Amino acid sequence: MPVSRRSYSTDLTDAEWQILEPLLPVEKPGGRHRLYPMREIINALRYFLRAGCSWRLLPHDFPHWRAVYEYFRIWKRDDIWLRIHDYLHAELRAEMKREKQPSAGIVDSQSVKTTEKGGRSEATMEAKR
Repeated sequence: MPVSRRSYSTDLTDAEWQILEPLLPVEKPGGRHRLYPMREIINALRYFLRAGCSWRLLPHDFPHWRAVYEYFRIWKRDDIWLRIHDYLHAELRAEMKREKQPSAGIVDSQSVKTTEKGGRSEATMEAKR
């Protein structure tokens, strides 16, 4: 369904939508029909994340903020976002001619010196007396 609003820089491209659409949950049979196209829900979510605004400040030419929030909340609860991430991550690795699942991980830590010596200094202890 074509959108009857001006596009935002955060809107999905047709190519991005072709990849994402099959990963989204389908409308449940016997339930209420969706009021808004899923592409517009995703476009609103992308705008929300990029703009860093509150839900209520979504522009009025997007679906109602409560509907966008409800999809976000349900998909979070049902791990839809995690499944989308994992699928796209595996596809990207395959495109790079790597195994879909990494075989190793690296943990890195960094130590930062805060003082030349540990513990309390004599000046600190004197100041407390």
